[in-house]
Amino acid sequence: MPFQIHAISPTLFAPLFALSDTELASRKARRMTVTEHPGTPCRVSLADAQIGETVLLLNHWHLPSQSPYAASHAIFVRQGVQQARPTPGEVPEVLLSRLISLRVFDDSDMMIHADAVEGTALPEALTEALGLPGAEYIHLHYAKPGCFAASVTRA
Repeated sequence: MPFQIHAISPTLFAPLFALSDTELASRKARRMTVTEHPGTPCRVSLADAQIGETVLLLNHWHLPSQSPYAASHAIFVRQGVQQARPTPGEVPEVLLSRLISLRVFDDSDMMIHADAVEGTALPEALTEALGLPGAEYIHLHYAKPGCFAASVTRA
């Protein structure tokens, strides 16, 4: 089953870059300078930030539902980057190069399946997961830190 990976829209975060560090802290966010590459995956560009780049580390509600699986976690976003728009079936390098947790949800936002795979195995794993009975969408997480990476739907 063909899949489509979705990055987060930059419009959610653009105004935050103009805030002071104190204002960011009041929103549980921090401005940081990247010190290693790879290691700071942006959820807007679906690429690792470069050394010296400024990013925001903030909490993002990636599953703001009424189900028991409602969830948020820390994510990095880069300033001034375009939203990644992978073509159907394309897996960005930032996902291919890491251990990824797949969480498969139904139309009631209930998790019906979960797995962890090397990023290079994502194309097959996503195709299989979307073929499961009741599968509506998938959330990808970077397995080691556990933070949200991207969402996936049928193409």
